[in-house]
Amino acid sequence: LTFPLLSVTLLVSFGSSMLYGYNLAVVNSPAVHIKAFYNTTWAQRYGHGLAPGPLTLLYSLTVSIFALGGLVGSLLVGMLVDRYGRNGTLSRSTFLVLLAGGFMGFSRQLGSPEMVIIGRSITGLHSGKVLPGIREIAPKNLRGFLGLVPSIFICLGVFFAQVLGLPELLGKVSTIAQPMHTGPCSIFPMTCPILTPQDRFWPLFLSVVVIPASLQLLLLHCFPESPRYLLIERNDICGATKALRWFLRTADVQDVIEEMKKEQRSLSSVKMVSVWQLLRDPSVRWQTLSVVVVNAGMQLSGIDAIWFYTNTIFKNAGIPVSQIPYTTVGTGAIEVVAGLIGCFTIEKLGRRPLTITGFCAMGICSAGITVSLLLQTTVPWMRYIAVTCVVGIIAGFCMGPAGVPFLMTAELFTQSHRPAAYIVGGSLNWLCNFTVGFIFPFLQMSAGAFCYLVFCGICLLVALYIYLIIPETKNKTFMEISHIFA
Repeated sequence: LTFPLLSVTLLVSFGSSMLYGYNLAVVNSPAVHIKAFYNTTWAQRYGHGLAPGPLTLLYSLTVSIFALGGLVGSLLVGMLVDRYGRNGTLSRSTFLVLLAGGFMGFSRQLGSPEMVIIGRSITGLHSGKVLPGIREIAPKNLRGFLGLVPSIFICLGVFFAQVLGLPELLGKVSTIAQPMHTGPCSIFPMTCPILTPQDRFWPLFLSVVVIPASLQLLLLHCFPESPRYLLIERNDICGATKALRWFLRTADVQDVIEEMKKEQRSLSSVKMVSVWQLLRDPSVRWQTLSVVVVNAGMQLSGIDAIWFYTNTIFKNAGIPVSQIPYTTVGTGAIEVVAGLIGCFTIEKLGRRPLTITGFCAMGICSAGITVSLLLQTTVPWMRYIAVTCVVGIIAGFCMGPAGVPFLMTAELFTQSHRPAAYIVGGSLNWLCNFTVGFIFPFLQMSAGAFCYLVFCGICLLVALYIYLIIPETKNKTFMEISHIFA
């Protein structure tokens, strides 16, 4: 592991993966403020506030629109990479974050909920451009370690959002509950939130994303393009050699070059396949099905519900409102530690054990949340079981399922099929992310505590599939993995 290789991994993860994690969790703490802003703006425009149902619908759209932007980004990334390369695509997509930060940062001053929703969709568009550059430049003995570094930064992004959301920082809470007396809201027994002076910090909270994006934009030009991209897709042997020597800090890169040439020769008579061709290709049927199962299972495991609605889950579990922000930060710290454990053990333990263990732990803990919510009225200490189960879900996810699906997509396919596989995996990932983010509040209202059993079943089924079907890919070349499936 060389300093340049580690540096580019950290930079790309800091400016991309960390933003993804931050945007997953940033809407959790200021939920009441965002709803208050929507309600007040609606009242100013139409003379009456929003009923709780439409207000929940509008907030759910704000949360989940991030995933729809990610879906569009995942569909565009292949075309952009072919035209601009890995570094060029990253640089250009950074401007999207600056634009989104402007929309969200000035939304309150301009009285426009639409700007919040548009800003969230643009940040999703940026996060959807997940690039394989880190996995492509990594030697095969470091591919798992470096491939999981982005997942650690996702956890760090979530953690930073939770810390900044504390009442002492940007998550300041109004101490006065003020009901909205006009319009249909007055017929409901609950008070409808309205905007107060303490709510002015949440637009800044949402727009903090411009800081890491700007740093990445300033520093990215210091690093060369992906060697594998230069050689295989651009046939620039000289450029690939220079890039490898810079990343690996050694003049002897001939073995790596020969491995890339071997893959290039195997692809010389094969055209890049489309998504439709990938889905119809019997030679990669099991690889494609594995990408579908693992990527869909990753999002349908319930982790997005935990990140998007942590405070609501803890409130329903009976945790005192004043203690919820600090409990949330504690779970964030634990998920960072779990991510580090997964990163430093993946090359020793392998992909399969970490992923299977992670999904099993998430399934068991999801069932534990259901039990704790059902018994909390009769057994007071069950609230602590609920918190423990939430921590277990997050820790299980960060130790394996958080990063392995992306790594697995890169390892299961050769260069001809990889772009289409990224589109399939990325599209499913974002669609399932949107589904969970949008329907979870309504699922929770209709099914109550039993909604977590849905996530339990999905996690255990995915773990069983990986155990029965997907082989270990540790320290294997792309061609060797293809032969195992064949």
